[in-house]
Amino acid sequence: MDIVTLLKNTRQETEGFFDLPHHSLSKAYAEGKWNIKKILVHLADAESILHERLKRVIAEPKQVIWAFDQDLWCNNLDYEIFPLELSKSLYLANRQSVIYLAKNYYTRSGNNEFIHSDTGLRTLKDEFDKVAVHNQGHINQIKTALLTN
Repeated sequence: MDIVTLLKNTRQETEGFFDLPHHSLSKAYAEGKWNIKKILVHLADAESILHERLKRVIAEPKQVIWAFDQDLWCNNLDYEIFPLELSKSLYLANRQSVIYLAKNYYTRSGNNEFIHSDTGLRTLKDEFDKVAVHNQGHINQIKTALLTN
């Protein structure tokens, strides 16, 4: 499956989760793990960060890009009370732009390199692939959470 199709498919599946009833949003996929709401807010924030990384690597390759601590974001930005409708809008807008960027730069600039502060040397293609794989991983967690009591 090509990257654009994968990005569109994960967007479509994720979008529906933002409209789950409140009782479903409080479910977690395992004890001590984030509930669905926190996962969705995280996805919106991660999409924003990854979107910016993609643009940086397209516009200014060969730079160092810093990692972010997702747990600090969750705690310090109060994901539990963060407005989900804002996260949904943010996620969808950023994903639309990521899809546009993938259509135009995945092949043309895919070998652009950068240094990630935690994982080292990466390429633009690596980062596009990470967007889709990251999203799919959280979709799987949400599906597992929905199967819990």
